[in-house]
Amino acid sequence: MLNHKSAGRGGGLLAVLVVLAFAPASQAQSPGRDSPSPGPADVPAAEEMGGPTGQSPPPPPSVGTDVPPEYFGPMPSEVDKRLVGPVQLLRSGTLSRRRTTIELPLYRGRTESGKKFWYILTDTTDRENAESLGLNTANKLTYSEMGRAGRPGRLTRRGLVVKSGTVNFRPERRLVPGSGANAFPPRVNQPGSIGDRNYTPLVKITNARNHIYNAPVVAGDVSVKQLRAFCDGGTNHSMVHDRVVKICPEEGRGLAGGTVTIRTTPIFSFAKPALYISMESSEPITATLDQATLAPRIADVPVGSDDGAFSAVERLFPIINGPEGRDNPQRQGLNSALRDNLAPLQVIGGIPTVALDYSPLWDVNLGEWTQNAISKGYRSRIIDEFQYLEMVRQGHLTGPNGKRFGSTGIVVNCPIVFRFL
Repeated sequence: MLNHKSAGRGGGLLAVLVVLAFAPASQAQSPGRDSPSPGPADVPAAEEMGGPTGQSPPPPPSVGTDVPPEYFGPMPSEVDKRLVGPVQLLRSGTLSRRRTTIELPLYRGRTESGKKFWYILTDTTDRENAESLGLNTANKLTYSEMGRAGRPGRLTRRGLVVKSGTVNFRPERRLVPGSGANAFPPRVNQPGSIGDRNYTPLVKITNARNHIYNAPVVAGDVSVKQLRAFCDGGTNHSMVHDRVVKICPEEGRGLAGGTVTIRTTPIFSFAKPALYISMESSEPITATLDQATLAPRIADVPVGSDDGAFSAVERLFPIINGPEGRDNPQRQGLNSALRDNLAPLQVIGGIPTVALDYSPLWDVNLGEWTQNAISKGYRSRIIDEFQYLEMVRQGHLTGPNGKRFGSTGIVVNCPIVFRFL
């Protein structure tokens, strides 16, 4: 169950178009406060990578041998992170033992009007500072300054100052699956945090060589004393981002502000199981599904030209109607996420150490298995972008309702955290 809060529903033209494309014949009324609101992010990530609930990734190399696990040498990635094996990509934080959460440095900032906010840093175009701080280098963010997708900021003795842009964490996240063959789209979807018309996580530091930083806000104008009540958990999500498990700011002045622990999400990149953190979405349905902040401004980043010149995005490939069942080792997709209450196990494009084109901004390309593919038994879990695109090329995966496959126009901000293999 989710932490329930109160507020109105997010909206927008894109959300309306998405709902119209997938809407079931009838829409249910919004549930009461005690109605179930399932969410894939409520499930520990490490229990979901390899298959049935409880199976932790990856299996030891000793499986099927007579050699105990401790007799195996170090993983190749310990010698060269480009080789097979685990690699922590967002090195500024500490992963939990089961890799279900990451504890990151917490920073404090304010708007020019004096409103305080708390934020994290995950990615930057400043390669040297990324190495120093343990952030992801994301050169593609150079091209994210389109329309209103970014906002200017400057560094002061008291920390980061941005012109404007705040997040309302008071709304109650609500999610009720659709009825019939597809649980997606949900009958009810309401994001748990909503950025105002000036909010975006992308900040250009104007007095630091105009480098762009991915700086998602995780708490609003809340005092240190109020937040320190959640140093050991029991977080009140009417004050903080829905993915925050613990938050523990420190007294004092300046940039530093303690730590925040954020729940991770399991995904696949070129057949490699990995983790990212879902922080923002440009559209209400995906913001609700991902327990992310609704930030419509990031939709100004151009999509549909992944890997072309001046692209700021990579692609993300959700599937509506993948195999279902909590104990099904092939389980995947948005229907499963809603009905099985588990992570959708989505396929994404390039991540650091695997490809050269990583960006924390993902262009959502939504696919659906055709009934012909299902009847022939072709439907199974997909873990690689090229495997996915081959299914599209052969006509087994299409856009929703058999429409042309391609970008939905939705952009999500999901910084990469960890690579298992």
